Amino acid sequence: MARIHGNVCKLCRREGGKLFLKGQRCFSEKCAVHRRPYPPGMHTRPPRKRSEFGLQLREKQKAKRLYGVMEKQFRNLFAKAKRQRGNTGENLLILLERRLDNVVLLLGLAQSRFHARQLIAHGNIRINNKKMTVPSYLVKPGDEISVKDKESIQKIAKEAVELNKGQAIPDWVEADPTSLRGKILAFPKREDVPHPIQEQLIVELCSK
Repeated sequence: MARIHGNVCKLCRREGGKLFLKGQRCFSEKCAVHRRPYPPGMHTRPPRKRSEFGLQLREKQKAKRLYGVMEKQFRNLFAKAKRQRGNTGENLLILLERRLDNVVLLLGLAQSRFHARQLIAHGNIRINNKKMTVPSYLVKPGDEISVKDKESIQKIAKEAVELNKGQAIPDWVEADPTSLRGKILAFPKREDVPHPIQEQLIVELCSK
C-alpha cells in the first residue's frame, strides 16, 4: 500500500501539482506534495503549462475523487444540477455534499469515505429508522441518520467517532455522537463545501 501511495504521489509531483488521486489524504500532512513540492528524480523540470481543457479536466477529476463517485454518477448529478434553478456549479457541489456516504463521514460515524459506503451498502445505516443501502441517496432536511442497533456495528461506529473527535461539523447537520445519530437541519450551501473546487471549470467542461 505504501508503494502505491508513493507512486501516486510521484505522479502528482511530476505533474507540478495535486491531482487529488488519494482523495482526503491529499489534504492531510501525509500528502507528498506538501512534504516535497518538486518533481521526482535527479534532474527535475519545471511543470508544464496546462491548457484550458487540462485545467477543466483536472478540476472535474478532483471533485470525482474527493467524493468517490464514478463518471456515470457524476454525469447524472451534473444533469440533475443543470435542471435545478440557480448556479449549476453550486447545485452540483451541494448535491455531492448531500450524498448519504458523505453525510455519514461528516457525522464521524465512519473512518473514511470507503468505510461509510461499506456501512451503508451492508445495511448498517438507518434513515428515519428504515434501512438504507444506497450510498448515493440524497439526504433532505428532517432526515435522521442512525446506526444499526447491533453490538458489533455500534462498536465499529463508536471507534470511528473516537477517531474523528474534534472534527468540524457543518451547521446544516446535527450530530449526537453519544447515541450515534445525526439529523439534517437544512440543505447545505456553497460555503459549506470544505474542498477547494472551482466548480465553474467543471461546468465549462461538462457543458461542451
